[in-house]
Amino acid sequence: MGKNESKNDVVMINLDRPRELRYGHKALKTLLAMTGKDIDSIDMENIDLGEVEKYIYCGLLSDARANGETLTLEKMEDLLDLAPSFSHIMEKMNEAFSVSFGSLGAEGNQKQPGENPVQA
Repeated sequence: MGKNESKNDVVMINLDRPRELRYGHKALKTLLAMTGKDIDSIDMENIDLGEVEKYIYCGLLSDARANGETLTLEKMEDLLDLAPSFSHIMEKMNEAFSVSFGSLGAEGNQKQPGENPVQA
């Protein structure tokens, strides 16, 4: 794959076709500009549907460029309607953010705050 990527680093979301959902530097910079937030105020727990469209849009931009597509925010509502379920969208968005931030807070990848490590 190159660029220090493994298969575990690639998050695919099923919409009109399988699309790579990725939050690299450019996507995050675009997302922060669109939402008016800073990186510390991204809250995946309290997100409205309009924000979901913006988050997914930004995460799909590199996939669209790689496939010669012009993706617009206006197309996101219809594109997201093609997902198998809303939970699929949220799961993949959370997974892609976890990959982007080095699995911070990813389920099963780190101990939870306040958990004690297993002692032998």
